[in-house]
Amino acid sequence: MGLASEQEVWRSPQQVHAVGSSPLCARLPGLSPGQDKQCQLYQDHMAPVGRGAHAAISECQHQFKERRWNCSAAALDQTLFSSVMKVASREVAYLHAVTAAGVAHAVSRSCRDGHLSSCGCARSGRPRDLHRDWIWGGCGDNLEYGYKFTQGFVDVRERERKLRRGSREQARALMNLHNNEAGRRAVIKKSSVTCKCHGVSGSCSLITCWQQLASFREIGDHIKEKYDSATEVRASRRGRLQLRDPRFTLPTASDLVYLDESPNYCVRDLTVGSLGTQGRHCNRTSHGMDGCNLMCCGRGYNTQKMTVRERCDCKFHWCCYVECKMCTQTVEVHTCK
Repeated sequence: MGLASEQEVWRSPQQVHAVGSSPLCARLPGLSPGQDKQCQLYQDHMAPVGRGAHAAISECQHQFKERRWNCSAAALDQTLFSSVMKVASREVAYLHAVTAAGVAHAVSRSCRDGHLSSCGCARSGRPRDLHRDWIWGGCGDNLEYGYKFTQGFVDVRERERKLRRGSREQARALMNLHNNEAGRRAVIKKSSVTCKCHGVSGSCSLITCWQQLASFREIGDHIKEKYDSATEVRASRRGRLQLRDPRFTLPTASDLVYLDESPNYCVRDLTVGSLGTQGRHCNRTSHGMDGCNLMCCGRGYNTQKMTVRERCDCKFHWCCYVECKMCTQTVEVHTCK
């Protein structure tokens, strides 16, 4: 799905519906035949799909901002749901998971907000451990609908293709499906029951509870943990994925899997999703991945002095404003050669 097009296409649900299915879906590059059919049927869903895709890329860039691969190439990809990255690395695994999570999160919230014609507030069952005097039934995020819609819309790209059993292409499709599922499950796992007191002067005489999504940052953090512990797999002749090293524990449906080792991302190569690290900022004193030695891949770095003006010595005045001074300081900026 093209990010450049999203700025033009992703409007309010009412605006999207008014565009008409054919013009709208034709303006979304990279949709598979099955996704195009889903677009025709659920045109009012395309606005939250776009918001979810944007949120996924933003979260990816946040999580990897201090790594050689910082998700920038993915942000430039004009067909988000059909990544041009040929290497089936753990970075691709993360992208699929966070994108599926982003769409599920946005659609679930749009149901609750009344923006979609085919869903509304959640109808999930009352938790068994909820206090018996508390009322279950506030307008919760519709996680079940968000999960099912995303499963149909995102996964159809892999399921509609006819691939030879045991082939590399089938293994990649199975990998993508597995990581899509892990992303959707992350949305459900991080959700929680939220309650609110009602009553005169905060008496809390009535308590209403509902199911609520976690912030997308929490979900992104969770998927990043799964990225760090992702499992390497390979294709089997039976058309399944199996552990490359049998000494490791079998991954669950909530874990990420990948087929290929990650490249070093030091040089520009868009086929592996790398823009290279030339010109990237680095931390001269850090020994981590953001340090100039590792970030610059041993090529060295340039240092430039810059003058920065920023607010300082801020004081709060009763009532009610903050007064600050403007301070000037010279800082060193290091960029990779």
